[in-house]
Amino acid sequence: MSRIAQRFADLKANGRKALIPFVTAGDPNPNVTVPLLHAMVEAGADLLELGVPFSDPMAEGPTIQKACERALKHNVSLRDVLAMVKEFRQKDTQTPVVLMGYMNPVEIMGYDAFAKSATEAGVDGLLTVDMPPEEAADLMVALSDASIDPIFLLAPTTVDERIARVCADASGFVYYVSLKGVTGAANLDVVAVAHKVEQIRKHTSLPIGVGFGIRDAETARRVSAVADAVVVGSAVVNRVADNAEQPEKINDAVCSLLREMRAAMDKA
Repeated sequence: MSRIAQRFADLKANGRKALIPFVTAGDPNPNVTVPLLHAMVEAGADLLELGVPFSDPMAEGPTIQKACERALKHNVSLRDVLAMVKEFRQKDTQTPVVLMGYMNPVEIMGYDAFAKSATEAGVDGLLTVDMPPEEAADLMVALSDASIDPIFLLAPTTVDERIARVCADASGFVYYVSLKGVTGAANLDVVAVAHKVEQIRKHTSLPIGVGFGIRDAETARRVSAVADAVVVGSAVVNRVADNAEQPEKINDAVCSLLREMRAAMDKA
């Protein structure tokens, strides 16, 4: 059983939902990332989503675009991100790590070379925003051989036929984007999320994570009541950005938010 599957099984057995924070690797500088990953786990994170900095992150709003820019000022590459995961694994061998990013860096490295390096580093899953399942056959073979879960996105506009197609190829968990638009959008409609999650459940037994629009403990609590995982990105990255000039304050700023979310989710 993969680390991702094991983590979700353990959470389900204990009647809990997964909290999955997202940060961009290397933001605001490379020395921050690994200590922040450990701190987030201590604050209640169950899985970690680590963004690979990219110059044209088309699914992202201004918050994560700027995070990529801050990381790229330090020339943080995909190989640097894998090195960060490897360093993280020296102290934490249990918390699943999912890389989130775009196909260009993976294409440049090569699918087989990426999969080999990623599994050696301790990566558990890969979410590539701009790689649909219909085009991912070669990548999925490489990931499968390396026991890395391909994570795919579903949207509010995704129809039943496509939900079935995506779920057939996914493993680890399915990521439902709760809002139309880019990361950092507001106006989360939890009732609509609940309806869509139920529609997705008809096509898969995988856990369903919900992201986009989760900004505080209350929205995390409400989403955790209808989904298996809460993915929080821009709210975390905003706290990184607010303290970019004083990086020693980042861990406390981020972890105070995660502790509030974890407590609220556990009460849901």
